[in-house]
Amino acid sequence: MPASDYSFLKLPRTLEDLQILRDHLESYTSDYTAQVLIGYSMVYIFMQTFMIPGTVFMSLLAGALFGIFKGVALVVFTATAGASSCYFLSKLIGRPLVFSLWPDKLSFFQAEVAKRKKRLLNYMLFLRVTPTLPNTFINVASPIVDVPYHIFFLATAIGITPAAFVTVRAGIALGELKSVGDLYDFQSIATLFLIGAITVTPTLIGSKGE
Repeated sequence: MPASDYSFLKLPRTLEDLQILRDHLESYTSDYTAQVLIGYSMVYIFMQTFMIPGTVFMSLLAGALFGIFKGVALVVFTATAGASSCYFLSKLIGRPLVFSLWPDKLSFFQAEVAKRKKRLLNYMLFLRVTPTLPNTFINVASPIVDVPYHIFFLATAIGITPAAFVTVRAGIALGELKSVGDLYDFQSIATLFLIGAITVTPTLIGSKGE
């Protein structure tokens, strides 16, 4: 990239930070698409791997820079890769951290996973689509409660797509956002819960039939 004042290159913590970043990167993105994609992907995956807050701003940025279809694909790819990295990191060293930070949530999650072994993918999809449990917790706790990686991967890649669509679409109209809370109005949350209910229904029916 050409010489510039790179003080604008920082992790966005507010919508104002994000708008400044968007304004500077827009011209770069058309001329240096590969560099921006690689840089964006590395930052998003790093944040997901080490549970650094602020990925919602990165998802908004994807919409602002790349549009809705490319933006959603980019967010789903980087979020899934970052969640996978977090999964394997937690598998290696995360057990003490999870037990100390979220003992109650871990007990609940472990019991729910044990009850739904036969239809675990549906349950994990439900968790990804709805805000029932924080995504960060799911990433770290899944290997601890023996969620197989292939189920974790599929549930992540498919389940985060609706929320990614909502956020990326909002990023296209970044200037109209007053706060991050504007992303998730009643209609958006209701839609996510409806999708979540559809994904978990086979699990509930199976539990009653057993």
